[in-house]
Amino acid sequence: MADETKPVYLRLREIISASILDGAYGDGDMLPSVRAFAAQQGANPLTVAKAYQSFQDDGLITVKRGVGMFVAEGASRRLRRAERAHFLENVWPPVAAQMRRIGVSLNDLSIEENA
Repeated sequence: MADETKPVYLRLREIISASILDGAYGDGDMLPSVRAFAAQQGANPLTVAKAYQSFQDDGLITVKRGVGMFVAEGASRRLRRAERAHFLENVWPPVAAQMRRIGVSLNDLSIEENA
């Protein structure tokens, strides 16, 4: 579920990141145009442009003038590394603390891996 307290461009950025991490867009793949993505998400094209610009600033997408925007080589690896670090530093510690409080072990969790 989207965090409504976050600015729209950051929520759009999370959607794009998730699409890259989930494999919908691979390294070198073309992203939807600003207008197409704005229409798909019901967002202002200027807000989408801001989200795309932040990816470009981070070196995660490249722009070919007159052609479109593409996922940069290595972007999925870099995003995965950043998301993993965020999870381990910010998400996992309170989850682990709650697990200890209520007596849940890792063995109690049923996690299926998709290879």
